[in-house]
Amino acid sequence: MLVNALIDTANRQPDVLAVADGTRELTYKRLATLAAVFRGVAERETSLDKVGVILPASSAFPGVLFGILWSGKTAVPLNFLLREEELAKVVADAGLDTILTVRHFADLASKLPARAVFLEDLPLKRKMILASMKPYPSAPIVGENDTAVILYTSGTSAEPKGVELTYRNLHSNCVDSIASLEVDPRQRFLNVLPPFHVFGLTANVLVPVFLGATVYAIPRFNPVAVAKAVEEHAISVLLAIPSMYAAILRTKSSKADSFRSSYIAVSGGEPLPERVREGFEARFGLTLRQGYGLTETSPVVSACTVDAYKVGTVGRPIRNVEVRIVGADGEDLRPGLDGEIFIRSPGVMKGYYKRPEETRKVIDPQGWFRTGDIGRIDAEGFLSITGRAKEMLIIGGENVFPREIEAVLENHEAVLQAAVIGMADGLRGEVPIAFVIPKKDCEVSAEELRNFARKSLAGHKTPRRVEIREDLPVGPTGKILKRKLRELV
Repeated sequence: MLVNALIDTANRQPDVLAVADGTRELTYKRLATLAAVFRGVAERETSLDKVGVILPASSAFPGVLFGILWSGKTAVPLNFLLREEELAKVVADAGLDTILTVRHFADLASKLPARAVFLEDLPLKRKMILASMKPYPSAPIVGENDTAVILYTSGTSAEPKGVELTYRNLHSNCVDSIASLEVDPRQRFLNVLPPFHVFGLTANVLVPVFLGATVYAIPRFNPVAVAKAVEEHAISVLLAIPSMYAAILRTKSSKADSFRSSYIAVSGGEPLPERVREGFEARFGLTLRQGYGLTETSPVVSACTVDAYKVGTVGRPIRNVEVRIVGADGEDLRPGLDGEIFIRSPGVMKGYYKRPEETRKVIDPQGWFRTGDIGRIDAEGFLSITGRAKEMLIIGGENVFPREIEAVLENHEAVLQAAVIGMADGLRGEVPIAFVIPKKDCEVSAEELRNFARKSLAGHKTPRRVEIREDLPVGPTGKILKRKLRELV
């Protein structure tokens, strides 16, 4: 299913540029040949059915990924931004004995309970010459419910869990995202997302192969480099998280027409601050459209498209995705009311690796996945995300969602980003504490922000305390780690 997509694209348009990263370029023919070589590497280096991968966004990653799948094994992309102890636990949980990586990660790899195979040590050039003289090997015979990839959740609120994504999960999400977002082979993607994250894996590695589109990869995010790459390579599809767009907006060198080639720019992974959306449109003339997805849904659930866009929402569900908003009593809520978001689609995961009980807690017998996110659907079918069930504060018996407070603070002209958590309080149960990152060259006091919030929020929702910081602890994809914020209180 996935390997077939690469073989079909390579046969159909062998000379089209598939991926480039500043050091090398691969046409679809060369990408397929490289993947065929890594097929042999995966078969030779381990007898186990899973292979770990530690690589950044690059021309090498799709070759390694498809090579592992071509061998019939499961790929486990690993988060190289985790602490050594955390990553070692992930490697042990996945049961890996081999990791394909590069020498840049040699120190990290040496501390993990698996053998590292460095790409630099492999005779890839010679192997590619030999492979190019032969027909492509047959794609493996796999079932649609076989596990293609295991991705470990970022662990922003708990221990990372392995999410088993099947061939059907990933294939369907690629096909349905392409149809819903109306992207075509002429598009040029910019890959600035780490491929161990499902957003980067599906949207910037798999989708382009299904399309036969070109991808320019930037191994390490740099806002100046991103704006320059968009301009130089006429990038038309940009997928990033809000903190990346915020960083681009803070650059001084980026020109007003740097993004003139963009067809669509999607923001996902966390809420998009209004100031960032407005600033991007004012400076670059580019509309940032929000989307929504989870590792467990492969990932895309909904997205604002070029033709269907509403500010403040994450768009309508993509094709073949069903969304319900469920109240505390388990009943579906009418449009406009907040409740927990439930999803059913071909993209919903097989389950959490080796955790059947946890899987049963989130996927019911009818196939509905409970996300833990709170949201609402309006009369036109647009979905809005209003909070996280686990982050909900109970203040004096009232339910309060941090996102409501964060959105108010981000409306202040000096605020770039806000994060709100709860702190235990003897009288009210909990009180909200806000952490704020001011915009560059802007000064604002905690008292000013509390007074600003008080004008729009009920008294019990107004932050008891505001902490102003230059930065906040973030995970590998830029999400603010609220569990780390609690350590700062």
